[in-house]
Amino acid sequence: MLRDDIKAATIAAMKAGEKDRTAALRLIGAKIKDRDIEMRTSTKEIADDDLVVEVLQKMAKQRRESIDLYVQGGREELAAQERAELAVIEEFLPAMLGEAETSAAIEAIKAELGASSIKDMGRVIAELKARHGAQLDMSKASGLVKAALS
Repeated sequence: MLRDDIKAATIAAMKAGEKDRTAALRLIGAKIKDRDIEMRTSTKEIADDDLVVEVLQKMAKQRRESIDLYVQGGREELAAQERAELAVIEEFLPAMLGEAETSAAIEAIKAELGASSIKDMGRVIAELKARHGAQLDMSKASGLVKAALS
């Protein structure tokens, strides 16, 4: 399980004396724990690995946005720290589909559902997320779906 891999990596980083990596891994663990606490009151059941991937994707997105802002603001040392955290987070994320693979998946789903107009966009996106949610950046995928249905 992904959660166990993160815990093992944290222990290994602590033993190796890698302070920055340990801090990033502890941050990941804390965010996962926060999400577990949120899920206690939720009626929706999510598989454990899906929950961890969801947390990691959110953290990666936040880091990318922070890097852009720090670079625009001339704070390269903070951007470097965010890049280091992003590298640790991305180690545990599943490989993302490229644009070509995403387009192929969209076309397959479009043909399967018989989607032909922009009105079918919600159905296509829902099916795409169900099949490939952990491997997609949904903000980019929605643009591709819209282009495919236009």
